[in-house]
Order: sequence, then structure tokens, then C-alpha cells
Amino acid sequence: MVPTEESEHVSESSTAQTPRRAAQKRPTPGNPISRFFASFTLFVRQILDELRKVVRPTPSELRNYTIVVILFVLAIMAIVSGLDFLLHRLVLLVFAG
Repeated sequence: MVPTEESEHVSESSTAQTPRRAAQKRPTPGNPISRFFASFTLFVRQILDELRKVVRPTPSELRNYTIVVILFVLAIMAIVSGLDFLLHRLVLLVFAG
């Protein structure tokens, strides 16, 4: 996209006219211990809220997923074992003479 004079002018003016705000350090209310416990309870409350949103699988879905994972792991084990056996035989042929 080719920038036009108008779009350049708009972007320049919008960035040039934005006031810069200095970071002001405001004191936080309460003592550090009460702030810690307040933030910790907020953290735990947010965790519990998120856990309520989780959709849990039904027992039949859980059984199906478990079977799929076990079969996948067995298949990967068979592939790795087969490759290990073949490479072992190849090394014996090459180096055993």
C-alpha cells in the first residue's frame, strides 16, 4: 500500500500532538503484608474462576481418549524398537566384518 500525503499527515499529526505523560510514582495503600494477602486471594479467586470454565470429559470420552493415547504410545514404542533393532543389525554388519 502506497502511503498518501493525507495518511502521512494524519499519522504525523496524531503522534506529534499526543502529550507525553511522565510516570508518576503513587504510593500504594496498605502495608506490604496486607497487599500480599490481598493479591494472593485475588490470584486464587481468579484461578478458581478459570477452573469453573473448564469443560470436563464424560466417562466414555475419557475412556476413548485413554485408549487412543495408549495405542499411540504403543505404536511409537514399536517404531522406535524396530529402528533400534535395524540400526543395531546395520552397525554389526558394518563393524563386525
